[in-house]
Amino acid sequence: MMPLLTTAVALPLLAAVVVGLVPARAARAPRALALVTSALVLGALIATWARFDAGAGMQLVEEATWIPSIDVAWRLGVDGMSLALSLMTAVVFLPAILYGVGRRPLSRAAAALLLLLEGATLAFFLAQDFFLFYVAFDVTLVAMYFLIALWGEEQRRYAALKFFLYTLIGSLPVLIGIIVLFLQAEPNTFDMIRLASEQPLAGAGVGASLTFLAFFVGFAIKTPIVPFHTWLPAAHVQAPTAGSVLLAGVLLKMGTYGLVRVNLQMLPDAFAQYALPIAILGLFSALYGALVALAQSDFKRLVAYTSVNHMGYVVIGVAAAAAPGISASARDLAIDGAVLQMIAHGLVTAALFFAAGFILTRAKTRNLDELSGLMRPMPVYGTLTAVAMFASLGLPGLAQFPAELQIFLGTFDVYPAIAVTALLGLVVTAALFLLALQRAFLGETSDRWAGLRDLGARELGALVPLIALTVILGVYPRLALDLISAGSWL
Repeated sequence: MMPLLTTAVALPLLAAVVVGLVPARAARAPRALALVTSALVLGALIATWARFDAGAGMQLVEEATWIPSIDVAWRLGVDGMSLALSLMTAVVFLPAILYGVGRRPLSRAAAALLLLLEGATLAFFLAQDFFLFYVAFDVTLVAMYFLIALWGEEQRRYAALKFFLYTLIGSLPVLIGIIVLFLQAEPNTFDMIRLASEQPLAGAGVGASLTFLAFFVGFAIKTPIVPFHTWLPAAHVQAPTAGSVLLAGVLLKMGTYGLVRVNLQMLPDAFAQYALPIAILGLFSALYGALVALAQSDFKRLVAYTSVNHMGYVVIGVAAAAAPGISASARDLAIDGAVLQMIAHGLVTAALFFAAGFILTRAKTRNLDELSGLMRPMPVYGTLTAVAMFASLGLPGLAQFPAELQIFLGTFDVYPAIAVTALLGLVVTAALFLLALQRAFLGETSDRWAGLRDLGARELGALVPLIALTVILGVYPRLALDLISAGSWL
């Protein structure tokens, strides 16, 4: 049987090397090679989905010894969460590569970095060995650093440095936590499947708490959770359009994925002790992100802060699932909703960052106070952006509504006050997106914007699939929920 998971990870990494060897005169070859590779990766993951048994937990494990003396292995596998996030990753990378970064056609360096980032991100979501998990975590930082620093906006170097330092510092406590789990396992191992099953720090008291907090800080910076979020606005605003798409659509999910995969699965007793303060932090992030976004006039910065808001809901759902006393059905609701929110936010926010990039290219501004009446000269752009905004504010029939509903229902079982208060974030988010629509898309069209052209084929190719999936998941969320099926692996 073909090792599909290894193929999905190795193919973009090999292509990143090959694209660097393409002769300079073959100017269009890097983009073509990157697109074909990314499409093949998506095909491999869809084939994995066809083999996947949604009720069987971790499965389809591919393993090869790497460093036998410390039990390090090339160990990949999938459960509902990792397969769903891997599929979302492959879906978001395809339009990002199609749109590209930097000058056109896509340069060899840009294509290689996008492919490196795709391979490392998939390795992170599919890894069942902590050594590979950590290596992939750090390689994504390097690839994204260069994407921002080389092709970002005016203050790109400052933003890239801040992003790199924050997230690198965040990875250090994660490394400490991994070492502790390795040393506590008998025999020592980096096997994440064994560590989740055996939970070597169960009943370890202060040691388990400190290890839990080490992982939590690292993943909280990556998510990011307030007050660890200050790197995010600068990185999002200064990154090139495709960089912002990948950063918000995919990389932020590494933090919340880690919270579930490591903190919740391997350290459930310690998580139960800290569930309430973490849920409160999630609530604070959701409200803070929404309120700060409300004050923004820069379209991209507004979307960046709504990411803080939406990731706050994910954190609330994960913390509720960890809380002592929660019923099994509410726990499954909270985690299914949290994972679905990661996927929905990945699609919706990617679409919104594309929309912000498209208008900057044409109007040379993203300032919502300057833009007006865009719906007339750009009806297709205006309609697709409006759908993405409605999805982000949680309108029924679009992807984020079923996700947030499940999070609130699951959380209400243990933290009803937090669930009810978190609803205020939805109200503020609805207000800010409706105001943005009124300011930029409705009303009179000034002469300055009357000549703007609507979206072209390349932009539609990037945006339409994301909007289509947003509608499909909103109308038929079971498509993802049957795959996630937290009850089978948590």
